[in-house]
Amino acid sequence: MAKRSARKKAGLGPPPRRTPPPVRSTGAPRPRTLDRRWLIAGVVAVLAVVGIVLGVVLTRGSASASNAAPIEWGSIPGLQTGPPPWDSSSAVLPDRLSILGLSALSAEGEVIHIHQHLDVYVNGKKATVPALVGIDEGAQFLTQLHTHDTTGIVHVESPTKRSFRLGEFFGEWGVRLTANCISNYCGNLHWWVNGVKMTGNPAQLMLKAHQEIVIASGKPPFPIPSSYKFPAGL
Repeated sequence: MAKRSARKKAGLGPPPRRTPPPVRSTGAPRPRTLDRRWLIAGVVAVLAVVGIVLGVVLTRGSASASNAAPIEWGSIPGLQTGPPPWDSSSAVLPDRLSILGLSALSAEGEVIHIHQHLDVYVNGKKATVPALVGIDEGAQFLTQLHTHDTTGIVHVESPTKRSFRLGEFFGEWGVRLTANCISNYCGNLHWWVNGVKMTGNPAQLMLKAHQEIVIASGKPPFPIPSSYKFPAGL
């Protein structure tokens, strides 16, 4: 009160009011670490899904390929170099077996007993897969890979458990098969397994039960066969 009276006698007004200091929040600022963790977790999850999808696609497109050394076609005697149809080439079969790692059997093996269907096209026309590929009637033997008729059904019947490649069948048939060529037709080769477009060397394809295999040099068929109705028991 004394201070106010003194200011009043001196002709001064009331003292200015002091502005209170701003109230500071006692709460800590919201950390961003948690948000970043969620962001990183989301990115990792997306990348994992993409990796799985790519793995499935790549597996479908190049799977079942053997890591065995490619077939040395120049060492196989009597390759058929003319236009289709190509015969069974059974007369030269005995000379090819050791090169291909196949055996002369007196009866069909039973340890492995599976079948595939093979379609071959050259310049838009279907080439017949002949009967008796892998069978020598004169010498009365057959190999682990053979045909009985012209349906295109390949029989894999082995007395021992091992893997077989499509190129081994083409080798005993006497028809060269590489990533670019079938016989002497080169430069525009395509192939499919169960309707899926494949890449790489078809000769390296490992044979599995009920595959529908399409090899086309030049114009492919339309539509691409994706399955085959095997007879009962095959």
